[in-house]
Amino acid sequence: MKIISRYVLWELLQVFLVALTALTLFMLVVGLVREAQQQGLGLIQILMLVPYVLPEAMRFAVPGTMLFAVASVFGRMSASNEVIALKAAGISPVAIIWPAAALALVVSFVSVWLNDVAVSWGRDGVRQVVVSSVEQIIYGRLRQQRSYSTSQMSINVKAVDGKRLIRPTLTFQSNANGPPATVSAAEAELSADAARGTLVVTFRDGTLHMGDYTASFPDSIVREVPLDAVSRKSTISTSPSEIAMAQFATARIEEARKIDRIEQLAAGKTAMSMLTGRMEMTSPAHTAYEREMLRQERGRLNRIIMEPWRRWANGFSCLCFLLVGAPMAIRMRNADFLTSFFLCFLPILFVYYPIFMLGVDQAKRGSVPPIAVWMGNVLITLWGWWLLRRVVRQ
Repeated sequence: MKIISRYVLWELLQVFLVALTALTLFMLVVGLVREAQQQGLGLIQILMLVPYVLPEAMRFAVPGTMLFAVASVFGRMSASNEVIALKAAGISPVAIIWPAAALALVVSFVSVWLNDVAVSWGRDGVRQVVVSSVEQIIYGRLRQQRSYSTSQMSINVKAVDGKRLIRPTLTFQSNANGPPATVSAAEAELSADAARGTLVVTFRDGTLHMGDYTASFPDSIVREVPLDAVSRKSTISTSPSEIAMAQFATARIEEARKIDRIEQLAAGKTAMSMLTGRMEMTSPAHTAYEREMLRQERGRLNRIIMEPWRRWANGFSCLCFLLVGAPMAIRMRNADFLTSFFLCFLPILFVYYPIFMLGVDQAKRGSVPPIAVWMGNVLITLWGWWLLRRVVRQ
């Protein structure tokens, strides 16, 4: 039995590691190309992104690679009549599946860790690289396209000479309600101040426009623009999907306190209106802003509660895929690993992922408890158990 277990594990590890390397490299290249296109990164910035994008690439590659390895190895063993030979020797097919299940269990825990690292440390690292390189990114984009823009700022130049911007025009929207500020100058120079979190722009010989106000300056003026405004990635993320697993308990308590404060504020406004006899101010419209804030914060609390469940369910899809892929590959008895993989992957694609996404969406809304994100895993596991029983009885 030990020889059989070692044989199965060795075959699985060979296919799994080779396929994982190939698929991870492919996903890594796709991720780097996407970031380079979106942010206008140079070669140095792309190389700096590699360690941060790697966990993101691996968390997508690991479940599919596990299914591929299982379908390939067990499909070949079944097509070569190795499973029939084991049955003839009185050995159940479970004997070759449990070592694979043990490997998938270990890989599942690693996948959960990758899900956590990718969305917390990885995305934060990508954000820091982009923000810290914003000066080089802007200069590179201006040299190539003569323009650079974000949601709050745009720069257009006639030419770039070293670090000198020739005939630049900068438009900056400081807030949604106020008019944008536009500066046109004979030349300018950019300098990022990471310590203060600003991009320092020095203009020479130009004009400043802000609404109805216009002013000319023959000498130099300096304008500081927040790095958040000039970078296409914010320096700070508040999304629950980017919270580290170790911080969810604290985030949940803080969010509950924020909801409690908003509820107290709304109740205080209503009580004050009643005490002062202004009954018209007790209508729901008077606290519309607070109720909208409550709706948003309760939705955020639902996402904070749901996110750990999603990461664990997503990570343990590796084990669920094995429980379906192994008996299916044995039943199909197809030595072509691509055929075995796609036949195993199709039901997962059309059954597991829609149910998983539905559970995530409903849990975000608070319509179902967060454990609902495991419904896809449970269904796939039951299906795999049924297939395994069929394989054992045949």
